[in-house]
Amino acid sequence: MSASSTTHGEGQAAVAEVNEQQVSTRVLTVPNLISLLRLALVPVFAVLIITERDVAALLVLAFSGFTDWLDGVAARRMNQVSKLGQVLDPAADRLFILVTLVTLAWRDVVPLWLVVLILSRDVLMALLVPTLNRLGYGPLPVNFLGKAATFALLYAFPLLLLAEMSGAVGAVAHASGWAFAWWGVGLYWASGALYVAQTRDLVREHRAAAHEDRAAHEHPAGHEPATSPSASAPTLSSDDARAPQ
Repeated sequence: MSASSTTHGEGQAAVAEVNEQQVSTRVLTVPNLISLLRLALVPVFAVLIITERDVAALLVLAFSGFTDWLDGVAARRMNQVSKLGQVLDPAADRLFILVTLVTLAWRDVVPLWLVVLILSRDVLMALLVPTLNRLGYGPLPVNFLGKAATFALLYAFPLLLLAEMSGAVGAVAHASGWAFAWWGVGLYWASGALYVAQTRDLVREHRAAAHEDRAAHEHPAGHEPATSPSASAPTLSSDDARAPQ
């Protein structure tokens, strides 16, 4: 099986999931409350980083990573998958990553090019939203690559902050942090490519359905186009066409 057909199959699976997955419209659920808590920690973390209270910032960042895992588990085990949660969870992840990147770059903990590399992927995802909305779809379900990328980045950031320490701890944290960072960036862009493929499949499916509807309206079932008189008239041979002698 080729790579393109594999990607197409994954995209079609996501299309089916978008169309068939049953989610609730509840707002007050345990996973949503956990995601809201993670959102509330974003400004707390930013203040701690800016004021260089690194130990407290590390604890907040570690706790945020734990809640990112916890809300997904709670949603599945408690059967509390909701439309709000499908938006809130990835939004909280992206906001935390954004604020963490900007504040760590402001502290010169991470280089600016890493910020651009990660945020440009989020810009790409934002460009897909108008197309999905036009087709009548909400946000695409979070795929495994996206979750793995988020976990890797949320491991990388505290390690890179810990790498500011001197000695063996800082050296180990530096190597481990950059390993997680590169894995996170790679998975982040791989998940982005998968989202693009899924959106492409949705567009193709929408166009095919529109073409079928248009064809059905132009040629309704049981209706045959009228034939012209010239088409229904018998064809005369050259002998029959001669005038009588």
